[in-house]
Amino acid sequence: MTGHVYKSTGSWYTVKTELGTTYECRIKGKFRLKGIKSTNPIAVGDIVDFELETDNNQESGVIHHIHDRRNYIVRKSVNLSKQTHIISANIDQVFLMITINNPPTLTSFIDRFLVTANAYAIKTVLLFNKIDTYDENTLNEVKYLAHMYRKIGYECIGVSAQTGKNVDKVKALMKDTVSMFAGHSGVGKSTLVNAIEPGLNIKTKEISTQHMQGQHTTTFAEMFDLGFGAKIIDTPGIKGFGVVDMEKEEVGDYFPEFFALKQDCKFNNCMHVQEPSCAVKEALDNDEIAFSRYRSYLQIIEGEDEHFRTDIWEKE
Repeated sequence: MTGHVYKSTGSWYTVKTELGTTYECRIKGKFRLKGIKSTNPIAVGDIVDFELETDNNQESGVIHHIHDRRNYIVRKSVNLSKQTHIISANIDQVFLMITINNPPTLTSFIDRFLVTANAYAIKTVLLFNKIDTYDENTLNEVKYLAHMYRKIGYECIGVSAQTGKNVDKVKALMKDTVSMFAGHSGVGKSTLVNAIEPGLNIKTKEISTQHMQGQHTTTFAEMFDLGFGAKIIDTPGIKGFGVVDMEKEEVGDYFPEFFALKQDCKFNNCMHVQEPSCAVKEALDNDEIAFSRYRSYLQIIEGEDEHFRTDIWEKE
C-alpha cells in the first residue's frame, strides 16, 4: 500500500492512503537516503510504501520504501551537531511567520531559512504576524523589513490571527497546495492555522513574558487536510536554524540580490569578502544591498552559529 506521512512521533508514523484510510506504521530496519545523516529517516510529507500486519488483534503497517522526495526543508539537529533533522518533505510553499518583539525574530534566522528554502526551490512567503499589537515604531520596522525582502523578490504579508487581517489572502495562496508553516515558538503559527480552519482546534499557549519566548505547543510536525482543498504542515517552533548540505562557495547563489550581481564581479569565483572589484561589495557600499543580509551571508560562510540575542537591526 502507498500513502502520505501525516504525522511522525519518532517511532510511529501516521500514514494516510489515497482512499482516506489512516494507519499507524513503523519502520523496519534502517533507511539510508542519499547519504543524509538524519535524526528522522521519515518526515511528514513523505510518500511511503507499507505492508499491513496484525499484532494483538490490531492492524498496523510496516514501512519498507520511501519514494524520492521532490524537496525538503532540513536543518542541523539541536543536540547532534553533525546530524540533520528533516522538518518536512514534498512542500509546495512555506509560510515563514515573523514577529518583531513577541517573540523577536531576527534577520539572521530569516535569512538562513530563506537560503535553505531557495536551495530546494521552495517558494517562501513572509508573514509578519501580530501587527494588531504593534505601536508606530514597531510597525515602521515591519514596513522596513517588508520593503527589504520585497525588493529581492519575496512576497510579504502583514497578518493578524486575532483580527483576521489578511487571513483570506493567505488562505487564497494555500488553495490546492501543500503549505508548511514555520517560525519560532510563539509567533502564532497554530493560532493562524486555527483562524484559517477553525475546526482544527490546534493547541496554543501564551508567550512567556519573562523571556519573551514562545512555549512549544506543537511537539511533532503534522499535516492536516483543510476544507478548501489545501494541506498544511504545522511544525514545532524552531529556535535556531543551521544551514546544512551546502558548500560555502554556493551560498551566495541563494541570496537573490547577490546572484543577480555575480556576473559583474571581476572574478568568476568571487566570494564577496576581500576580492577586488566585487559587485556585491560595491552594491553594499552604495546601500543597494541591506547590511543585515550581507552580515547573514558572512555568518553562514564562516560557519558561525546564529546570533539569537544581538541587535541585528543596527549597522555596526
